[in-house]
Amino acid sequence: MITPKIPAKCLEVRLAKHLEGPLTLDHFDVVEADLAEPADGEVVVRNDFMQLTAVMQDLMTPHPDLPMPPYQVGQRLWGGGIGTVVQSNSPDLAVGDLVQNMDGWAEYSVGPAGQYYKADPTLYPSPEYYLTQGPTAYHGIADVAEVGESDVVFVSGAAGGVGSLAGQIAKCRGAKRVIGSAGSKAKVEYLVNELGYDAAFDYHDGPVVDRLRELAPDGINVFFDTVGGEQFEAAVQVAAQDARFALCGALSGQVGNSEGAFPRLDIMTAIVRQIVLRPYATFHTPEQIWAWHQHFSQWLKEGKFVLPGTTLKGGLSEAPAGLLNLLAGKYQGNVVVKLSES
Repeated sequence: MITPKIPAKCLEVRLAKHLEGPLTLDHFDVVEADLAEPADGEVVVRNDFMQLTAVMQDLMTPHPDLPMPPYQVGQRLWGGGIGTVVQSNSPDLAVGDLVQNMDGWAEYSVGPAGQYYKADPTLYPSPEYYLTQGPTAYHGIADVAEVGESDVVFVSGAAGGVGSLAGQIAKCRGAKRVIGSAGSKAKVEYLVNELGYDAAFDYHDGPVVDRLRELAPDGINVFFDTVGGEQFEAAVQVAAQDARFALCGALSGQVGNSEGAFPRLDIMTAIVRQIVLRPYATFHTPEQIWAWHQHFSQWLKEGKFVLPGTTLKGGLSEAPAGLLNLLAGKYQGNVVVKLSES
């Protein structure tokens, strides 16, 4: 194999200042940095794709209170990436190997071979299929909510990177009915016509509780929540007996005026219906990640699943604006940035 040419410098994105108000492009520094020489046991990886997720905004705050390291001013951001080994001083990885890493906000990554995870290039149609929020969606639907064949499932934020997968996972696990909420008519049609949701609604079209009662007259057994706010409150009112709530996110509290971060819990209704609230963090174990890839790859082969999403081209410099657009709800499904032309 011909060893790819390795540049002396590469682009990376650093945090310019902590987030204390609305996120803007001023919070990012796109800089040209020297590419370090790999030491013994280290490799050089050319990142081919990087992933954008809503949690990145939280990591820019001074004290995000999340089970993952926050971003530091003046330092490179971190996030999921997948790329190709272009130089190796380690017997564990060879030039040409496909690897995952957490150095996605850079064109190249240098480090010990042990911090990279070798990926099977034949498992998926494209390497970007490794960069999804599937472990979060799968763990929430399968392990936290334990969705089964008799369940009516409601997914909030169903057109997002997690929700667009969660609804499909519920269908693959045999859920009786899957309902999704989204922020536009186009996204509602997308959920039903392309992702296989049984029903969907635009949460702007009147009280959410009314739409849920219309679409789930016998109540919901499972609520997979990425939004919080009014949608959480409505789900409590429409919950069936012994309903399970998998609480994954609170986008209505992460974006805008943050009022949605503090929904009211109707405690009496929760008691009478014995609702089970199961919040969970999204820093996943290798076992959870492997479970997702096993099922995802199989469902793709069987034609039961699609990967909804957007691939942004133009290289790393497009990533900051891409994150802002993701938070503004301009994309559907998973969002990745193509970093290299290879």
